[in-house]
Amino acid sequence: MAAEQKTLRVAIAGLGAVGLKLAAALHDGVPGWKLAAVSANHPGAARERLAAVGIDVPVVAIADLEPLADLVVECAPAALLSAIARPFLAKGKPVLVLSAGALLANMDLIDLARVTGGQVIVPTGALIGLDAVTAAAEGRIESVRMITRKPVAGLVGAPYLVQNNIDIESITEPLRIFAGSPREAAVGFPANLNVAVALGLAGIGVDETQLEIWADPSLTRNMHTIEVVADCASFSMTIANVPSENPKTGAITALSVLACLRKMGAPLRVGT
Repeated sequence: MAAEQKTLRVAIAGLGAVGLKLAAALHDGVPGWKLAAVSANHPGAARERLAAVGIDVPVVAIADLEPLADLVVECAPAALLSAIARPFLAKGKPVLVLSAGALLANMDLIDLARVTGGQVIVPTGALIGLDAVTAAAEGRIESVRMITRKPVAGLVGAPYLVQNNIDIESITEPLRIFAGSPREAAVGFPANLNVAVALGLAGIGVDETQLEIWADPSLTRNMHTIEVVADCASFSMTIANVPSENPKTGAITALSVLACLRKMGAPLRVGT
């Protein structure tokens, strides 16, 4: 007789483009999971957005999420990561983190998870090939290079551009606006380059990974190319993501979270 699958409660912190799509999918039904609660900057507006798609769950403050759920998905501004994750990790619960760049300033969360038995999970998100990168990292990786090309709308307002007086709204051809490491990009482009930090964490580190960012007025999609040279293989991969309602985020990001949740409780797991 097959064992009955336990249904676990999911909280969503942040109800932007990703959070709302994830909430709707959980409401429609994901085996083993149910939406239990949501937090958002503007609770009233969040309740209206949920009601518009037929969802009725508590909308509470971040500090009140943990007792209501077995897992939290962080879909919020990077500055809120610690406040969202810490209560769950303190109770030994998992946290799915989309603001991977914010982890670099909150590595004590990893230490907390180690002590309590919690887990910080960074979904693949809008990237590609993290399975191959993590496998290669079991051997020796010589180099990892990532080139990101984005439409102008997906980069306007980034702190790095503001601080360096880089105007991209009037460009008529591709412009390289950054070359450095994912650690540097996490500070200068906090809403754009979480994928680069995830790549660094999966491979040779956020300081050793090479990153270029290009603003391209001809593009309508967010494009990421990864080039890896390792002792086991050399490979390159490119993904062209359709932006979500938020031009800084790919539509595939919410789907990546759903795939991660399905894999966590599935009787068959495909991929590392």
